[in-house]
Amino acid sequence: MANLESAVRKLRAAQAGVPRAEERAARLIAEARAQVKAARAELAEAIRAADRDGTRQVDIVAATGYSRERVRQIIRNGED
Repeated sequence: MANLESAVRKLRAAQAGVPRAEERAARLIAEARAQVKAARAELAEAIRAADRDGTRQVDIVAATGYSRERVRQIIRNGED
């Protein structure tokens, strides 16, 4: 009987930890998304700066991996 009670306690403890783990995971995901957003904005500004400095779009495309159209959109519209 002691083995059964111990197993029940372990299960309940594990179940109690799930909400905390989900909260931690949600925070980590939110932080990662914020970092991506900031990095994307920084890259967009670097693309616009490179364009202002006369860098050819083909070179910007090669450096970023973005399509020519996406690079044009960022330069033309100031999009991130």
